[in-house]
Amino acid sequence: MPVVGMVGGGQLARMTQQAAIALGVRLRVLAGDPEESAAQVCSDVRIGSHTSLEDLMSFAEGCDVVTWDHEHVPGEHIRALEAAGVVCRPGSAALLHAQDKLVMRERLSALGAPCPAYTAVHSTDDVTAFGEKHGWPVVLKATRGGYDGRGVWVVGSPDEAAALVDRVIATGTALMVEEKVAFRRELAALVARSPHGQGAAYPVVETVQQDGICVEVVAPAEGLDDETAAFAQKLALGIAEELDVTGLLAVELFETADGVVVNELAMRPHNSGHWTTDGARTTQFEQHLRAILDLPLGDTDANAPWTVMGNLLGGDDPDIFERYEHVMAHDPGMKIHFYGKGVRPGRKIGHVNVSGDDLSRLRARAEHAALYLRDPGLVYPEERK
Repeated sequence: MPVVGMVGGGQLARMTQQAAIALGVRLRVLAGDPEESAAQVCSDVRIGSHTSLEDLMSFAEGCDVVTWDHEHVPGEHIRALEAAGVVCRPGSAALLHAQDKLVMRERLSALGAPCPAYTAVHSTDDVTAFGEKHGWPVVLKATRGGYDGRGVWVVGSPDEAAALVDRVIATGTALMVEEKVAFRRELAALVARSPHGQGAAYPVVETVQQDGICVEVVAPAEGLDDETAAFAQKLALGIAEELDVTGLLAVELFETADGVVVNELAMRPHNSGHWTTDGARTTQFEQHLRAILDLPLGDTDANAPWTVMGNLLGGDDPDIFERYEHVMAHDPGMKIHFYGKGVRPGRKIGHVNVSGDDLSRLRARAEHAALYLRDPGLVYPEERK
C-alpha cells in the first residue's frame, strides 16, 4: 500500500490520518514538535522543519507522494524535491497560487475569473492612487503568509495608508491592495482533481467569519440559486484544471449582487470542508488522499438536507472536559471533533457537526455547543457567577 507524506503536523494532517486508516494508506507526517496535533495520533512521525530542505528530503525518502498540511513550505524547496524525483501534489507551480496572493490575482484575472480590482503596492502613493480610482476604504494584504485575518488591513483614507504602509514594508512584507468588495455573504466551493483529470465538486457552502476566523459553515448555502451554485462549482473546477491542481482546491468566494467574486484559494483540506466529516458520503480528507494517489474520486453527495459546522474556539478556562460531557449529554446527535491542541483564547481547538432537516434548529445547536465549550456563561450566564 502507498505511503503518503504530509508536511505539517496540524489538525488537517490529524484528520487526514483518520481517513488514511480506512483506506489502508500509510500516512507519514513531518511535524515540528512531538506534541503537535497530528504527531499525537500518527504512527509514522518525523520531527523536522518545513523550512529545512535537508529535513524535507529526508522525510520524502520512501514516500510515494508528498502533500501539504499548509502553504508555508518554501517554493524553492518544493522545486528541489521535484527535481530530485519526489512526487509532490499539488506541485510547486500550482501551489504558488495559494502561497502568493498577487500571483493568484494576476493568473486568475488573466483566465477571466471574476476578481476584485487590485494592484501591487510599493509605497503609500500606490495605495492612495488606487483608493482615489476605486474608492475608499480599500483592503491592504500581505501577499504571502497571511491567514485567519492576519496580514489583512482595511484602510479607510490616505492618512491611514500613510500610517501603515511604510511600517509594514519596512518589515520586509510585500503588499498588494484590493477594492473592498460589497458582498452579501461569503461562500466556498470545494473541489477535487486527480492527476489524470477526474474532478468532483462538493455542494457550495456559506462560511460565516468573525474577526477573520471562520466560526460557522452551512452546507449547502441557504437560498443559493442553482445557477449560481453551478457557476461556482464550474469556476472552481476550471481553476483546478487551469492551474493543474492535484488534490483538493477550496475557492473562497464573495457573493455580490452581480454574482460571485474569487477571494482566496487553498490547495489542501480546508476549514470550509470540515462539515464533510459527518455530512458527506466522502470526507474531504479521504477525497484528498484519493485525488493525490490518482484513485477514483468519491461521492460528494450530502448525507442530509443540511449540515452545520461550528468551529470550537478556546476560552480562558483550559479544562474543557466537564463542558465536553455537558454538550454530549445535552445533544447526543452532535458530532464533536477535537484537535489535541492546548486551549487558549481564540485558538481553534476543534469543531462540531450537526445534520438534519431544520436549518434554524441546527444552527442553534451548533452555536450552543461552540459557546458552551468556550465558556458556559455565554449560554447560561448564571454559571459564570
